[in-house]
Amino acid sequence: MIKRLLPLLAASSLLGACAAVGPDYRSALPEATARASLDASGAGVFTPEEPAGDWWRLYDDPRLDALVAQALDANTDLRAAAANLAQARAVLRETRTGQLPSTTLSAGGTYGRQSAAAQGQSTALPDGELYDAGLDVGYQIDLFGKVRRAVEASRADAEAMQAAYDLTRISVVAETVRAYADICNAGRQLEVARRSVEVQERTFDLTERLFEGGRATALETNQAGALLEQTRADIPTLEARQQTALYRLAVLTGRPPAEFPRDLAACATSLTLDRAIPVGDGAGLLSRRPDVRAAERRLAAATARIGVATADLYPSISLGGSIGTTAGSLGDITSGAAFRYSIGPLISWSFPNVAVARARIAQAEAAQQAALAEFDGAWLGALGETESALTQYARGLDRVAALNRGAEQAREAARIARLRYEAGRESFQVVLDAERQLAATEAALTQAEGQLSTSLVSLFLALGGGWQDAG
Repeated sequence: MIKRLLPLLAASSLLGACAAVGPDYRSALPEATARASLDASGAGVFTPEEPAGDWWRLYDDPRLDALVAQALDANTDLRAAAANLAQARAVLRETRTGQLPSTTLSAGGTYGRQSAAAQGQSTALPDGELYDAGLDVGYQIDLFGKVRRAVEASRADAEAMQAAYDLTRISVVAETVRAYADICNAGRQLEVARRSVEVQERTFDLTERLFEGGRATALETNQAGALLEQTRADIPTLEARQQTALYRLAVLTGRPPAEFPRDLAACATSLTLDRAIPVGDGAGLLSRRPDVRAAERRLAAATARIGVATADLYPSISLGGSIGTTAGSLGDITSGAAFRYSIGPLISWSFPNVAVARARIAQAEAAQQAALAEFDGAWLGALGETESALTQYARGLDRVAALNRGAEQAREAARIARLRYEAGRESFQVVLDAERQLAATEAALTQAEGQLSTSLVSLFLALGGGWQDAG
């Protein structure tokens, strides 16, 4: 019997090693990268070099480097992403066990009476003992590739989860840098606002002295006081903005909000780079972006699950074997007469469930089409997001340059207006207008500088770097 079974089992194993139903997956990424280009990267402020993975080090700010390291070590979102990745890898290990034999050890003893009628006897059999010990081995021959397709799907799921972890990592880095930039931007705006208050306080004091000397009116004094208080009113808003950014930074680095780094409140320099920004090309962008990689891996998993569903249309073949001893007394359990064994294939085919299997195939195919659409949306969205970030940064530089020139002219205009007013050659309204314009221009300048620094963070986030050292 064993000699007759062995050729069949060998043939089944060979067939199982070379056949797998369902479509074979071909990566959709090469086609997408062939169509990828970055139109806005031609601006002179960008270079075609590939961006650095640790892009935040371009700022050459040790304090920022330390904050990013703290966030990567303690951020709660990153810890959750790492746990999800570990779970996906464990699922993959579980799925792979379907390619291995299953084994069962058993041992038991009973006391009772067997059925005499079942053995063709008319008188009752005597009570007795029965002992049994054995090893059962089962192996599913993956003739149509169901297990292999399941392993493919689980592997792609784990790789998609790895990409999701990478995405969380670069998002945590970007949000940490953004919070730091917001703190410094608010500090810079506070510095300018307080300087404007000092200038307007001097103007207010001047009008009061001139009023006491009969050279100014109460109207002029009240107008100067109103402008002064209006400028002062901006300070609490800026202080609140800086404080909330400090709280946000503390949470990002895994600490309670009250434990924010106190020394950062003194930062009053906007986070900027005085060099061309390396952005690479469109093909490199899509290869870097974790969200695009995650979408591509989900598409691979959905394709493999079509094969898993299709395999249900075919018979399931299992090979089973058992070896052990059975005896009527415990002393005979090790005797040669108690030895038993069995081996043979089990073929099962669920004909009534063919309609269910075809419905599951249709579900898997629809899921694969949805995953393909999501992948196309991911790479198109990545290009669109990056083009927008490139444009916003380049135009932001132009705006800051224009506001810098305007601020210089506004300062000179306010200086001349005050001198002419003190000499009695200009009305006070001219001074108010000049100082109002100066305050507005300097506020717009600091706001534009802050927007530029956050635009740069958004650009680096869009470029998709920062996960390469994740390990």
